[in-house]
Amino acid sequence: MTYQLLLGDYAYSSWSLRGWLLFEKFGISRDQTMVDFSDLSVAEQLVKFAPARTVPTMITPEGAVVSDSLSIAEELASRHPEAGLWPTDIKARATARTLAAEMHSGFTALRSDCPMNLRISYQDAAPSDSVLEDLARIEAIWSHARETTKPEGPWLCGDYSVADAMFAPVAARIAGYNLPVGSAANDYVAAHLTDPAFRRWRAMGMVHGATLPWYAKEFDTRPWPGPKPLDAQAVETGTSENTECPYSGKPVTHLMQLNGRTFGMCNAFCRDKTVADPEAWPAFTALL
Repeated sequence: MTYQLLLGDYAYSSWSLRGWLLFEKFGISRDQTMVDFSDLSVAEQLVKFAPARTVPTMITPEGAVVSDSLSIAEELASRHPEAGLWPTDIKARATARTLAAEMHSGFTALRSDCPMNLRISYQDAAPSDSVLEDLARIEAIWSHARETTKPEGPWLCGDYSVADAMFAPVAARIAGYNLPVGSAANDYVAAHLTDPAFRRWRAMGMVHGATLPWYAKEFDTRPWPGPKPLDAQAVETGTSENTECPYSGKPVTHLMQLNGRTFGMCNAFCRDKTVADPEAWPAFTALL
């Protein structure tokens, strides 16, 4: 048996992104079940997984239902100490834990005014004073974490940790709403936008499910500020260089082209998520 992970919409569910990253970034296998956000009744869709009412929810191999991102993180860290969900350095670990906890319980203005929407980026979202106060606090604790732990890389407390997974949707909000932060915070946001796991999640969000109008805002838009994907296209005809899907190993049924070359996948979603950001998928880049 393995873990079962219940997730919401890739494009809009910020807490689902956190839960998914806890598995994806630390190499923990799982089976995934997606909840349809266009239904608007998440709790009803989770009835058979009671008492779960929200996403993400993790169901352990023994059948325990864990319905909270921070609880999922702690349980995975206990079960997989070798995975490195928390820093090994005692000072860095304490810092990462307080960052994760504050994100879990705080920044309500940012979360309310700027719901995550990975399908769009706005030129100017006219943030309220309350949002600006949240941003100031976020910058303060990010700076304190880096000053305290002195990481060599881009993450807050050394190697990528639970704290970074918790703040990934904040980075998405800053990027999506073009929110005003300083250069150090922008560098941290850029680290998330260029992270291959984040790019894979966003690529799936671009092609899975409907565009939900209640997440839209009436601001001028701009191009997404992350890496520009390679120019790939879905095609109906052609001869694929590969006969098996790079993700499932199943026979090729759906085609795409990149740089004049034709590749195939086993279904429309495998193809479309690859077209959305070809470089995000190691199994596909191996074909190149």
